[in-house]
Amino acid sequence: MDPAGNPDDTYSIRHKKETWRHTLMLSFQSLGVVYGRLSTAPLYVFGTIPTEDFQSDSAFEYFSFIFWTLTAISLLKYAFLVLRADDNGEGGTFALYSLLCRHAKVGLLPDDRSTKEVMHHERGSPLRIKAESRARRAIEKYRSSHYLLLFSALFGACLVIGDAVLTPSISVLSAFAGLQRALSQIKYSSSPMTQHSISVAIERYVPVAFACAVLVCLFMLQHYGTRKIGFIFAPIVTIWILFIGGVGLYNIFHWNPKILGAISPVFMFKFVRNIDKKSWKSLGSILLCVAGSEAMFADLGHFSKKSIQITFACLVYPLLVFCYAGQAAYISKHLHASEDFNHLSKSVPGKLFHCFQFGLLATTHGILNPDSWKNANPEHLGHVFIFLSLLASVIGSQATITASFSIIKQCLALGCFPRVKVVHTSNNLHGQVYIPDVNWLLMVLSLTVTIGFHDLHRIATSVGLAIVSGMVVTTCLMSLVIALHWEKTLFISGCFLLFFGFVESVYLSACMLNFHKGGWYLLVISAVTFTVMLAWHYGTKKKYEFDLQNKVPTEWLTDYSPGLGVCRVPGIGLIYTDIVSGIPAFFSHFITNLPAFHQVLIFVSFKSLPIPYVPPSERYLIGRVGSKDHKIYRCIVRYGYCDQIRDTDDFEEQIIRSIGEFISLEENDSESLISPEGRMMIVGKPSPDGKALIPLHDNNSINVGSANMANAETYKGAASDLIEKAGPLCRKKVRFMLPDNSPRMRVCVREELQELVNARESGTAYFLGQSHLELRKDTNFVKKFLIMAYVFLDKNCREPPVALNIPHAALVEVGIVCTI
Repeated sequence: MDPAGNPDDTYSIRHKKETWRHTLMLSFQSLGVVYGRLSTAPLYVFGTIPTEDFQSDSAFEYFSFIFWTLTAISLLKYAFLVLRADDNGEGGTFALYSLLCRHAKVGLLPDDRSTKEVMHHERGSPLRIKAESRARRAIEKYRSSHYLLLFSALFGACLVIGDAVLTPSISVLSAFAGLQRALSQIKYSSSPMTQHSISVAIERYVPVAFACAVLVCLFMLQHYGTRKIGFIFAPIVTIWILFIGGVGLYNIFHWNPKILGAISPVFMFKFVRNIDKKSWKSLGSILLCVAGSEAMFADLGHFSKKSIQITFACLVYPLLVFCYAGQAAYISKHLHASEDFNHLSKSVPGKLFHCFQFGLLATTHGILNPDSWKNANPEHLGHVFIFLSLLASVIGSQATITASFSIIKQCLALGCFPRVKVVHTSNNLHGQVYIPDVNWLLMVLSLTVTIGFHDLHRIATSVGLAIVSGMVVTTCLMSLVIALHWEKTLFISGCFLLFFGFVESVYLSACMLNFHKGGWYLLVISAVTFTVMLAWHYGTKKKYEFDLQNKVPTEWLTDYSPGLGVCRVPGIGLIYTDIVSGIPAFFSHFITNLPAFHQVLIFVSFKSLPIPYVPPSERYLIGRVGSKDHKIYRCIVRYGYCDQIRDTDDFEEQIIRSIGEFISLEENDSESLISPEGRMMIVGKPSPDGKALIPLHDNNSINVGSANMANAETYKGAASDLIEKAGPLCRKKVRFMLPDNSPRMRVCVREELQELVNARESGTAYFLGQSHLELRKDTNFVKKFLIMAYVFLDKNCREPPVALNIPHAALVEVGIVCTI
């Protein structure tokens, strides 16, 4: 049950059955996917603050900021509040936008009521009418607010994608920085000149080269899916977070137990009282402690709400607090130590963890003298920390990568991203997806950042700006969800916006001070991605508006076409269209120029449901267009996110068989709905009279003299077995036979079924519309640019799923010019 008291339909039903065993399994997997980034943030939070910025009480003040930022943003905002605003199990900024579009009239796609009625029937639960409020009336009244919400959602999605480019780079480079320090401390058995050359080579090339190799391996693992990656990465993250938490506890009691008193907000006020521009910039590094919090919400579709909350509140949050407290305690006692005393690797007690040594590195090709590292200082050599940090930093990138997959999948559903292939890697969880095209693009961009910047401080500036900007967008959209979807008072919504907006605006101002150092790169990535999304949404919207505005009433085809000299030709015509009422514009264009259409017409529309699979018995929704004499039908194919659209060769036979069942069951079906065009019903269920249209292969036949349901089911099963045994080569050679004469089958029904059989034997043609956008002469430059970008993307992205596997000899593409 959502906060507004509404059932969450399919998603809610699935998660009510979630057992504790399943929850604990998902919690364990989430450690390797969601929390890798939060747990590796200590590698660069204190380490990216300039050492000269630390004063006597700086460690206490910085830790106070870290503690309250983690508590307010990660724990309170995301784990306990934002996670409740899921959209059927999906999270992220587009999930919030989707909620607003459904519960307030702020969506920019045209209002197709027929589609809503179909989806209402599909979901199986009535839509709750939201009570009118002043806020809802105000936001629905002004068109500018609709555009502002769309732009906010698109901008938030762009920030997630930009973060997925930057985070792998900074995570891996930060870990290899520790490796670089360890290697630089080793004595080489060579001349001083050679030692200097090796040190320079290590400093310049080792981190970047190794980081690029690791990044390639990381992105190559993505096709295994969230479940397998979670089981592989979760043990490493568990060991890592327990390790840094234990080190933090050791440092607290060994160096400065008084650091626990820094939990008091007095230290934050002290920092603000003595603030200057230089120290204000350092807050941009402190912000990195919550890096990965947005991924908790964006990755929600990959796991469950309960599993994410339990893992963070019971394990990740307390151990991170101990880690940061221990590091601050160490820094407070080493303010006048050597350079880089604020890096996490310096606070690890080397003598306690002297259990891993670089034996392989020392003996490989004789680069290092095996006798030299044996006598090296244990403070700098052999730390298990280095090995764990390398593994954990790689895993830390996983949260943003999977979050980008989830966000892009949501953008696809709302028509805001070019067509890409989405691979669902789980049959149980809707949100576990892998997008190959996006994965390789992210890899190339991440390698570009690593090679181009090769500097932690510059990349950290861009990462911090991406994090806080995404949080600001989430805060704004969430405040509207509280008011419009949860129907709370404006006072509660305003308090949420003011409190979290103030905290995040403080960090945003700190990040903007370092914009020239690296934040500009995030702006470039976001601008390009935003343009792509906006152009695709604008082009899709214009094409859909054209289809709705130019669709022809069904009477034009059924009543007036005979008088216009339109003739009927033998065969079946399958017309694929996105609209579920009326005649699509491209088909009326075809009839106008070529006044003929097939003996049987079937308008086919595809509608997705938020479930993995739709059973064959519930997949087809069939209805008539016009009277029985016209032989025109409408078929709405419902599919789940794991169903393959047109991925089987018997798809045509399934539709025709469903229409045959519809004809047989039309007069006594109890589960039907009333649409503006007439009566539609779900087909695929057993017939009470046992009547069916049975497909048979080649010249084989089965006599169906169905006197009862059991016999009909037997014959149907025999026909299905025969289809499976015939193999893929025989599936295209399907013949249809009618049942034997039965007193229960009316003559008119038999005649209509016979006409359908004859039309099928004459052949089938597939009609697809191809819209060509044409701009008016007075169109401004912005619209011209967006349409040009859309046309370019449309020609170079993947084909629509409906066009797959259609025989080219039977495909008819109808071009139509859309003037916008």
